[in-house]
Amino acid sequence: MTDRRARRLPAHRGPAAWSEILGPQDPLQTLESDETADFAIVGAGFAGLAAARRLLQIEPRARIVVLEAGRIAEGASGRNSGFMIDLPHDLSSEDYAGKGVEADRALIALNRQAIAFAEDAVEEYGIDRNFFDKAGKVNAAASAPAHRRNLAYAGHLDRLAEPSEMLDDRQMREWTGSSHYLSGLYTPGTVMLQPAGYVRALAKGLRQSVRILENSPVRELERSGNCWRVKTPRGTVSAGRIILANNGHLESFGYARRRLMHLFLYASMTPELDSRALGMLGGRPRWGITPSDPMGTSMRRIDTTQGGNRILTRTCATVRPGMAASARDVERAARVHRRKFEQRFPQLEGLRQEYSWAGQLCLTLNAVAVMGEVDENVFAACVQNGLGTVRGTLTGIGAAEFACGVASGITRHFTAEHPPRRLPPEPFAAIGANAWIRYREWRAKDE
Repeated sequence: MTDRRARRLPAHRGPAAWSEILGPQDPLQTLESDETADFAIVGAGFAGLAAARRLLQIEPRARIVVLEAGRIAEGASGRNSGFMIDLPHDLSSEDYAGKGVEADRALIALNRQAIAFAEDAVEEYGIDRNFFDKAGKVNAAASAPAHRRNLAYAGHLDRLAEPSEMLDDRQMREWTGSSHYLSGLYTPGTVMLQPAGYVRALAKGLRQSVRILENSPVRELERSGNCWRVKTPRGTVSAGRIILANNGHLESFGYARRRLMHLFLYASMTPELDSRALGMLGGRPRWGITPSDPMGTSMRRIDTTQGGNRILTRTCATVRPGMAASARDVERAARVHRRKFEQRFPQLEGLRQEYSWAGQLCLTLNAVAVMGEVDENVFAACVQNGLGTVRGTLTGIGAAEFACGVASGITRHFTAEHPPRRLPPEPFAAIGANAWIRYREWRAKDE
């Protein structure tokens, strides 16, 4: 018999604003009994729901149970910025460029498979197209060094035969209403999600064929013979195969120990802007900006079809090996967000932020995922390296295929990756990582 008890359960700090602004969810369904299934999936975010949908495509008659620790879209999937990016986006690099032309072409093809998979789900389940906006995004530059990074990235995209358009300061002001930016690099392939809207609607569509149970945190995995028992506080699921789609909490069950970095990013969102504020702001009603320096500030503006006329500010990061951000972490980040917001939009100075929150990421030192069989009939769709929307979708698809014995370009890509590198011992790893992050944030202070 094999027994794996969860050392930690997900702990969230601040509201999942993307879900809050959409209003109440459908009535809650929890696991209240002992059930059986062919597949049990732990986690109902991008990876877990993608895995459930891919399993249905491969084995339409399979009994599938998805267990979510909280409510749908109130974990990491409702706490990100909603960028579903097709191009190389290496957060550890200077300008997002990846590992060379051929490797990046292969990665772009995979990312676009994930986007196509998501778009097929939008069609199949009638998901609101405003939650899946094929608008592209802008890499913004506020300084001459940042502009040079954009030029370098544009050159890399030219070598990849990928389109892009350089925007000057006037065009950036027309896009955003802000005079802060010197230039921007527009790329058309990014999908701008209302992430909670997309995930909630995807779960609703899947519920026609899949049992999705919320507020059902998995506390223990117990194997006896060929069967696994997945235990929650009020019930169990006995299943032949398990897919762990719980990102960094893979380590909570003892897998990939001392190989995963647990990082929190922070965001704030304004209240709905009234007509006076919108008049002072100007610019387009929807846009998304990533900074040309990966440690800078991402910004988004959304409209009423996505939850109100609001602006999101996202910056600040902390490494927390215990997988929990503190109230002090969120308070510090919220102060930075207010300063960054007013720096970009002085015409809206004094506007309060309605929501501030932390969102958990998981990275590895060598930027690899953990997708494959980690135990007998236990498959992981984990470690998204800060790209949860697209990489979560890919690892979910790959884990489902791997669990069913299906080979594909996705499974070949992830199983060919090197294992995650081992981290230095604590507390040195977290101290060193946080010091490096603070330096990079200071260097990118205007971006």
